[in-house]
Amino acid sequence: MQSKLEQLKEEALRKLQEVTDIHSFKELETKYLGRKGELATLLKELADLAEIERKVVGELANEIKEDIRLKFEYAKRSLMEAEEEKFIDVTLPGTKLSLGHEHPVSQVQNELEDLFTSMGFMVLEGPELESDYFNFEALNIPKTHPARDMQDTFFIDKKNKDGELDLVMRTHTSPVQIRAMLKYGAPLRMVAPGRVFRCEATDVRHEHTFYQFEGVMIDENINFSHMKGILDEVGKKLFGKDTNLKMRPKFYPFVEPGSNGEYTCVLCHGKGCRLCKYTGWLEVMGCGLVHPNVLRAGGIDPDKYTGFAFGFGLSRLAMLKFGIEDTRMFNSGDLRFLEQF
Repeated sequence: MQSKLEQLKEEALRKLQEVTDIHSFKELETKYLGRKGELATLLKELADLAEIERKVVGELANEIKEDIRLKFEYAKRSLMEAEEEKFIDVTLPGTKLSLGHEHPVSQVQNELEDLFTSMGFMVLEGPELESDYFNFEALNIPKTHPARDMQDTFFIDKKNKDGELDLVMRTHTSPVQIRAMLKYGAPLRMVAPGRVFRCEATDVRHEHTFYQFEGVMIDENINFSHMKGILDEVGKKLFGKDTNLKMRPKFYPFVEPGSNGEYTCVLCHGKGCRLCKYTGWLEVMGCGLVHPNVLRAGGIDPDKYTGFAFGFGLSRLAMLKFGIEDTRMFNSGDLRFLEQF
């Protein structure tokens, strides 16, 4: 009896391995595990055995039956999965694909690029790993200038012929100004969006990696009124037609004279609140007329041409536009944050 059970198990499992479709499987399952199948027929012979032998053979029969059942169940699942992969019901609705969307900083960047290209500006890019010369010296920031302390940055371990560290992760997009002047000369209209790096202590308003949007216009007889007219248009484009621009003097080494640009507070609309420190204005940009030394570094004659330059913090603009309270969220990669915009 025991040998018959072992032979039946071996035969059933061997034929199971030969099954290639669900129809053949069902026939085999009925043959061996059905109510009138071969295993059920063989088990009926237990009644003819002595009580002691019936107990031993009965336990073995249950183990063999359970083993066959489990292997048949596993084979059934595999065959059904294979059948489902082959079958395509074209009447069923398709699987919804999850589509991404633009990062909030990219949305503001694209909006500004559209505005400036409509006014005849080129959109240019520059390297994020920049030389000390383009990042500082060509922008009228010599090695002894205190402005370097405000732009404490990440230097790369590569020295120039004088034994000084020469490569930095750029602290602003302003080096693109010099590269554009050297390549295109004057007249020139260009904007340069991009990522910049500073050795900052991070908090809700400061981050070591952030985004800027730089712009330059150089031609004959360019003055402050041209700059103010364009920046006024930028404010209305970003924050609404009722947005006003206020400018007040401030020092920047690469412009002379220099100015801060402040827009009407987007939260209180000029009435005064915590965001604007109850002034009604938000400081958004730095700007001014391009310093003659910067023009000379770009190969342009400052006696013939003048120009203006401005720089926005793209991350800051996105915070204002979308009401974001923590700049560190932009680089967090948190989809719960990004999917809101």
